[in-house]
Amino acid sequence: MTLGTRPVHELPEPATPFHDLDRYLALPRLSGLVLSPAGDRLVTVVSALDPERSGYVTALWEVDPAGERPARRLTRSAKGEQNAAFLPGGDLLFVSTRPDQEAKRAGDDPRPALWVLPEGGGEARVVASRPGGISGVAVARDEGTVVLVSPTMPSAAGADDDEKARTRRKEGKVTAILHQTYPIRFWDHDLGPDEPRLLAGHVPAVVEAGVDPLERGRVALRDLTPAPGRALHEARLDVSPDGSRVVTTWAVAEPGGSVRSTLVAIDTATGHRVVLVDDPQNEYSEPAFSPDGRRVAAVAEARTTPTRPPVRRLVVIDPGLAEVRGVAESWDRWPGSPVWGADGRSLFVTADEGGRSPIFRVDLGAVPGDDTVTRLCLDDGAYTDVRVSPDGAWVYALRSAVDAPPAPVRLDARTPGLPQPLPAPASAPALPGSLTEVTATADDGTRLRSWLVLPAGASDRAPAPLLLWVHGGPLMSWNSWSWRWNPWLMAAAGYAVLLPDPALSTGYGDAFVSRGWGAWGSAPYLDLMALTDAAEKRPDVDAERTAVMGGSFGGYMANWIAGHTDRFRGIVSHAGLWALDQMGPTTDAAYYWARELSAEMVLANSPHRFVDEIRTPMLVIHGDRDYRVPIGEALRLWWELNARSGEVVTPHRFLYFPTENHWVVAPQHAKLWYQTVLAFLAVTVHDRPWEVPELLR
Repeated sequence: MTLGTRPVHELPEPATPFHDLDRYLALPRLSGLVLSPAGDRLVTVVSALDPERSGYVTALWEVDPAGERPARRLTRSAKGEQNAAFLPGGDLLFVSTRPDQEAKRAGDDPRPALWVLPEGGGEARVVASRPGGISGVAVARDEGTVVLVSPTMPSAAGADDDEKARTRRKEGKVTAILHQTYPIRFWDHDLGPDEPRLLAGHVPAVVEAGVDPLERGRVALRDLTPAPGRALHEARLDVSPDGSRVVTTWAVAEPGGSVRSTLVAIDTATGHRVVLVDDPQNEYSEPAFSPDGRRVAAVAEARTTPTRPPVRRLVVIDPGLAEVRGVAESWDRWPGSPVWGADGRSLFVTADEGGRSPIFRVDLGAVPGDDTVTRLCLDDGAYTDVRVSPDGAWVYALRSAVDAPPAPVRLDARTPGLPQPLPAPASAPALPGSLTEVTATADDGTRLRSWLVLPAGASDRAPAPLLLWVHGGPLMSWNSWSWRWNPWLMAAAGYAVLLPDPALSTGYGDAFVSRGWGAWGSAPYLDLMALTDAAEKRPDVDAERTAVMGGSFGGYMANWIAGHTDRFRGIVSHAGLWALDQMGPTTDAAYYWARELSAEMVLANSPHRFVDEIRTPMLVIHGDRDYRVPIGEALRLWWELNARSGEVVTPHRFLYFPTENHWVVAPQHAKLWYQTVLAFLAVTVHDRPWEVPELLR
């Protein structure tokens, strides 16, 4: 047992991977799914620990859509591969920083390049490279036009200019960035000095007469967006089947430092740009061309105000008719990632629903209002990376759940049912317990629900201590597997873990979000307490030994709970918001914060006002490179806890990660995170001596 404290409930042998953090961190992790144009190949990305166990290396694996052949590995390198995309003929593109033996500067500060792996086998080769690397790729289904996203210096007219500008900065040892617009950073990285551009071209044959041998087989790239500024930051795009246009999100700067997301179409031959939709009242994202290339499906999200929560709906844009049509407008769910059916008459989307995230088929009616929505998945799964077979018969996706990591499946595209598992690169690990649901009723009569992870052996004769784990967001739901916030590690240490969806959670309708809008410390807090009350009534839960933890918004709620009740023995606050008036102007997207909460709401809902009421020991955790919830929140919380205590050594602890961000992603740091949390809970919940993890001593 290496989790940092002995389990309350011993499990029968053999123990699961969740009983040993090293084994857990070594489990393979699947992400992403692409389908070949012929529908006969699926490719996913598998991440595995590197030899130093200090990071993860990715590889591409092929999965049989028919479910007959075992999965097989396609790529192998020390640098890894990602961003897979198929060419019409079946060749596979991917992005990697693996060494290019034919490059002019092989081994000199390698940047991500575009590679192609022939369908029939053979060696992969580089087909496109840029001084700033390549961060994204999309391919026209029928014609094969490739559109790349590449960070480029603003002054550069081409790759040579870009290279020279970067060399001047490197040789001059300059890291400064001059900003003229907002924002200046995002999540965990600075924006600039380069900016994303879109480039287009075709992958040629390897043998080309009269071409420099070093340039043979390389894509001749056209710059479609020579001066985009920040417009393509975090762009979501799609290429029309015939390759003539790319549709992409386009960020428009507004007065006062704000930004809104529009959709534009760009001619891939000339770079001519046309605005498809620009509405100051809505943000647009996730565009997808219809099979005939005439229409674009997208997600429209109403912009928030302190009194108006977001509303997310599907739209279909017909540029030829200059029409934007709402789809299934009365459907009280938040659709995402639309994918067209093969016949162009339906859309497949995912949406949170009651602690799940199924796939839905939306059949488009002849006129708005006639659309119908059908839930395809009759299980408890959460689905991503939806792909539809060319004949329209099958839907492929990655399925996860609170009790299952992502794995490839297929479903009948026409008839609701259960998913059919496909042979995966890795099998699901054994779990150290079971999963059930807990429900309650709020004071206003609203039905509340949550997942409850129970450790093996928990019973009325041996009730398990309870850990309330609040999700982040707050506009999200506990409905899928999380490698980072994994309740099964806590179950392996003997804890029952409550995963509630309080007000502001998605999957319960717009009114459920509205209950907590602008009042974070009201309905969400009361819902959490009601669900905790319900869990504590179970005979297999020990109501006398409870703790609470959360990250981001969950960290906010942990901080709020600390100042409003002493019912818990210990509180873990990771990347939690503390002083809302301080956090709002310093986060990486202050314009969104300003739209969401008024000055009065900020003051009323700020946990720092209740620091004098805190009686419960707290473990504060934060990464210095967290730009979403800046480190100042934890620094102020830590100071105020110490200043109010009147003690030299308080019962509180502060776990600080100088090189981590909003999450803690390095394997060695994730291990220390769980070891420290469990050591803190051992003290506060079980009255055991404080044991500092070995690498922190």
